[in-house]
Amino acid sequence: MPHALLQIFLQGLVIFALLCIGPAAADPPPNILLIVIDNVGYGDLGCYGNSAIRTPNMDRLAADGVRLTQFYIGSPSCTPSRGSILTGRHPVHNGLNWQLKPDEQLGIGLPLDEKIIPAYLKPLGYATGAFGKWNIGFGPGGRPTERGFDQFFGHASGNIDYYHHLYNGRLDTYRGTENVRVEGYSTDLFADAARDFIRDHAQQPWFVYLPFNAAHVPNPRNTPPGEKTDWQVPDKYMLQYGWAPDDPDPKRRYAAVMTAMDDAIGRVLATVDELRLRERTLVFLMSDNGAGFDERTGGHVASNGPLRGGITMCYEGGIRVPAMARWPGKVPPGSVSNELLWSMDLLPTFITAAGGKPAGDRVWDGIDVGPVLRGGPAPQRDFFWQFRGFSAVRSGNWKLVRSTPEGEWELYDLGKDVGEQRDLARMRPEVVEDLAERFEVRIATAWEK
Repeated sequence: MPHALLQIFLQGLVIFALLCIGPAAADPPPNILLIVIDNVGYGDLGCYGNSAIRTPNMDRLAADGVRLTQFYIGSPSCTPSRGSILTGRHPVHNGLNWQLKPDEQLGIGLPLDEKIIPAYLKPLGYATGAFGKWNIGFGPGGRPTERGFDQFFGHASGNIDYYHHLYNGRLDTYRGTENVRVEGYSTDLFADAARDFIRDHAQQPWFVYLPFNAAHVPNPRNTPPGEKTDWQVPDKYMLQYGWAPDDPDPKRRYAAVMTAMDDAIGRVLATVDELRLRERTLVFLMSDNGAGFDERTGGHVASNGPLRGGITMCYEGGIRVPAMARWPGKVPPGSVSNELLWSMDLLPTFITAAGGKPAGDRVWDGIDVGPVLRGGPAPQRDFFWQFRGFSAVRSGNWKLVRSTPEGEWELYDLGKDVGEQRDLARMRPEVVEDLAERFEVRIATAWEK
């Protein structure tokens, strides 16, 4: 073949090959694993300074990605917090701004016209599974498999007995919409269900929502008559600490429950690795709200670290939570971000990572924070909260908070006073006036948006 013809032939082969493979392929959509731990405080993990509770897998997850020091939830209580995580919308926008009562658990909590994360990911080719605590209303039309999840195994209510899976005297475990009885420790059951789902869908992108009921203590009404109401945990986790399995000390039992959950999280992450999906999987872990008091002793069992207050409060201990993200090749390992983020950012971040766009038919309270997780700055935003009597707004380092609608506003400079100990309201009345006005405008217009 003459040289000129050979050159044309080879050029043609190159063009043909390029046409076959198309333009440079974009990154494939990531698998997304969202782990939500229950009532775990800002100071409960080793990577947040706790030396008493063993959480090696969560600590390693933080070390392999980014640890967030100023990550907030939408409300300091389980139900509204979870609603805001899943919708990307503040509780005053999505209509679920209260904690579901026992007689509301099987009703409609989150309004049926609110879309949640899996409903956006399924059209993008994702398999979607939820395993664990639901707690946003399990009435017809509002159950997980009716809101975009392909599979669900978990409980409808806010907390259950870890072994008997009871809530308020009734069995509260469901597979899909069917009430089922399953033997085992709930933490392990939910983790194993997630692992099975990941194995079954390893050949396509998947979204797994893994909201553990741990480390929530079972309510006394949820344990069988005659059984102790305490943190329930397999004996081996008490023995790991050198404690007797029947040791009643609540701090010890809480530590063991945390370690059992950490172990379960480690097994889920190991499954991702075994399937060689680590590089293609975005993992995000967070607590749903701050830790609270042990109602039986009146003392702290869990820890919110240096933060004031806890669950149901809009002080930092109720709304600032441990959170971390791992995404190999995207999120720098060993990094720490001090940027202000919150749970409503997750939905737009996940959808953007998956190649989609949040719908334009509603108000979004979050933004795509993928660039922030990669090490970039977050835009200046005002955050606000309202739950029961509490109200709060944060703008920059300034935080305005009050515990009752009739109460006086308190003002704190979180850059210098993260524990909210020095009230500056009288010293800086102009800041109080400005932030109070911003808060009232947000609340007054919330239902119009």
